[in-house]
Amino acid sequence: MTGLAPGEPAFALLADGTAIKIRELGPGDVDAVRRLHRGMSPDNLYLRFFARSPQIADEMSVRLCREPGPGHGALGAWLVDRLAGVGNYEPAQGPGVAEIALAVADGMHHRGVGTLLLEYLVSLARSRGVREFRADTLAQNFAMLRVLSSAGIPVRRRLDNGVIEIRMPLTPDGHYLDAVAERERHAGVESLHHLLRPASVAVIGAGRRPQSIGGAILRNVVSYGFAGPVYAVNPRAGDRLAGVPCFPSVAELPEPPDLAVITVPPDAAGQAAEDCGRRGARSLVMITSGVDGGELLATCHRHGMRLVGPNCFGIANTAVNLDATFATLLARPGAAGVVVESGGIGVALRDHLSRLDVGVSAFVSVGDKYDVSSNDLLLWWESDPATRLGILHVESFGNPRKFARTARRVGRRMPLLTVVSGRSAAGRRAAASHTAVTASPAVTQEALFLQAGIIATRSLGELLGAAALLAHQPVPAGPRVAIVSNAGGAGVLAADACADAGLTAAPLSPDTVDGLTRLLPRGAACAGPVNTTAGVDPGRFTRCLDAVAADEGVDAVIALVAPTAASDLITGLAHGGAAKPLAAVVLDQPESVCVRHGPGNRRVPSYAFPEEAARALALAWSYGRWLDRPAGHQPGLDDLRTDEASRIITGFLAESPEGGWLPPAETLHLLSGYGLPVADWRWATSGAEVVRAAAELGHRVVLKACVPGLVHKSQAGAVQLDLRGERDVRRAYAWLSDRFGDKLTGVLVQRMARDGVEILCGIAQDPVFGPLVTFGLAGVGGVAAEVLGDRSARLTPLTDVDAAELIRSVRGAPLLLGHQGTSPVDTAALEDALLRLSRLADDHPEIAEVDLNPIIARPDGVVAVDGRIRVLPRRRWDPYLRRLR
Repeated sequence: MTGLAPGEPAFALLADGTAIKIRELGPGDVDAVRRLHRGMSPDNLYLRFFARSPQIADEMSVRLCREPGPGHGALGAWLVDRLAGVGNYEPAQGPGVAEIALAVADGMHHRGVGTLLLEYLVSLARSRGVREFRADTLAQNFAMLRVLSSAGIPVRRRLDNGVIEIRMPLTPDGHYLDAVAERERHAGVESLHHLLRPASVAVIGAGRRPQSIGGAILRNVVSYGFAGPVYAVNPRAGDRLAGVPCFPSVAELPEPPDLAVITVPPDAAGQAAEDCGRRGARSLVMITSGVDGGELLATCHRHGMRLVGPNCFGIANTAVNLDATFATLLARPGAAGVVVESGGIGVALRDHLSRLDVGVSAFVSVGDKYDVSSNDLLLWWESDPATRLGILHVESFGNPRKFARTARRVGRRMPLLTVVSGRSAAGRRAAASHTAVTASPAVTQEALFLQAGIIATRSLGELLGAAALLAHQPVPAGPRVAIVSNAGGAGVLAADACADAGLTAAPLSPDTVDGLTRLLPRGAACAGPVNTTAGVDPGRFTRCLDAVAADEGVDAVIALVAPTAASDLITGLAHGGAAKPLAAVVLDQPESVCVRHGPGNRRVPSYAFPEEAARALALAWSYGRWLDRPAGHQPGLDDLRTDEASRIITGFLAESPEGGWLPPAETLHLLSGYGLPVADWRWATSGAEVVRAAAELGHRVVLKACVPGLVHKSQAGAVQLDLRGERDVRRAYAWLSDRFGDKLTGVLVQRMARDGVEILCGIAQDPVFGPLVTFGLAGVGGVAAEVLGDRSARLTPLTDVDAAELIRSVRGAPLLLGHQGTSPVDTAALEDALLRLSRLADDHPEIAEVDLNPIIARPDGVVAVDGRIRVLPRRRWDPYLRRLR
């Protein structure tokens, strides 16, 4: 798979954050390549060509720029209009082997040009069947040796007479992807410095009217205390505006602005962006909506600017006193990094986070996110010491796999929270309309978030409740919650709320119960939930919280107060229970969540109802479970016949360019080539062949009629089961022949599988998230899984941990793991089948759908008795390749 489409460029970031364009070379690029070679010093020419002859370099320029072919690939990297480097591979001795070479223009060394070209060559070559790169490099060519050895791919070297022969197997693994991700993190953070830590700011379109959005942004930038130069651009506003210099045009600014914020009308926005690029701006925030995002992005690429928006609310970074938004209230400095698509949601989050003493470190409203997206902000938060909590409200994902991989890494450093948007059909329609991209079902989003360790909430209120807890309290070590209240009925409600949230009301140890009995008034319930009685004084209530928090059988504490005239327990809520995570509940509290202050800097989240506190603790515990979860690994699966699968798919698409369902025989061949357990089968086109096939397979067989366009065979009467002997087989074949007549193209004869638990597994292609592996029970008590909704999914690629969790994630899992005395099925074989499906989806993006329904699982193995595969012509795509949107 590759990130390049024929004739289309890709944009990526160099090590210093500069955007560069990469595309395949063609005959029209000969002069540019020749100029690059002629601009190289004699020493660099010698290192590249083993000679200082310009003639050899000219000949190579022509060779590099010939038409692309399966055995040859050549890429160029352009910095604006200058060719900064070239890389190519050519056929070498042996099948699947190619020789690689790189050349970087003098003056462009040590910026990551060669490394980026190598990554793209690896992706391009692998998509064309190359399995190994070789390179002959002079021993003194330290730059080339460093590029190859630091790529993250294992390198084998052999020195021969001053020349080092290098061999690189093109089997990128987790180590290579980690190396690419680290280079992407470094480059991405560098590119965002001009956006989030700018040296200067210009607001284009700032006005004097109170309702002017540009004027509001300018006033916020100034009043928040940004230390660098601030400029306004408005031809009708005079020499000064909001206390800063104002210029009639971008061209007249005294210096190129690091950050340009554009608030002009839509018909002037494109020209304003072009003016900013020509003046040398390094980043652009397009507030204006109704702008052609494609043209705007092309302008930013052409001038090397990062872009936020269009149709956004602005950005803020409290570490440098920057608030370039049109919010009414300025951002309060704090711990939360926030990225949102919706400006309205962003305003609400900022205000609530400030009220909850969480505050904001960096805030970005990405709007239509043509460039800067949640992936970029994850990289920034990872490198920002001020950010200890990440909040995302995004309605779509540009590169879900890269997002998931990045989020897994960042989530180890800080909690990441989000709201699952578009859970209903109406919500998905609204999200798609709002973001102008396809929105995905909630089950798909939840699969992504679960794998990435992101805390997925169902509402903004739930998100804020969890954020308040995670910002101010440690992560619970388990689900055992001690409940302390001054009202027995409220404690019962809290216990029920914990059970509903997947927590347990912790019984207290005998020692703790004895201590509480001596501490609390007569009539108190001390075993848990603890009822202190309404007459308890604040001091004893605080000591009670300390006692239950010290119990080794307690992981967290809910302190619940029903205000009474007898004593004021509210002011002391944040004084006790410091040994464990503590959530308070105050039943007459007007806010759904607020923060109570204790000694020193201690802060305790306080909720209006026990259900909210329990849900916040449950979400925090889910994050703790994820932190303790093994990372898992992707098995090698060296027994796959990938070339055979490619031939089947390519051959079918050659005959059916628009795609469709593979014929049954090709389907089973492809599944078998990936080691998926398929019931023994034979293909037959006549009565005699059917009888012979049945005799070979055994005494119990199944006949399945194959009719073009017929998908659901059982419903159409195209399946004859449990046929025993030649007489049954002949009768069944005659019946199928009579039923389907000339439409019958053949019959699939299969060995009858023994009874077991029927499971459905498959692959589905989500238009945004890419391939998913689906899993569920094929039916329970005669009720289809579709009706029960008992299905689950995970994004590819699956790890062994993902596969195990997927099996256990459906409600019917007890039927697989042993239920009421039944033997558990072979879950290891089932996990292996899921991993092979995942690999099949990743290797062949043309596969739009796989349906194995059913797979029969037994204690002694699993077997698929029916399968369908639908393929479509798709462009191969490398989701891990470094590239801008």
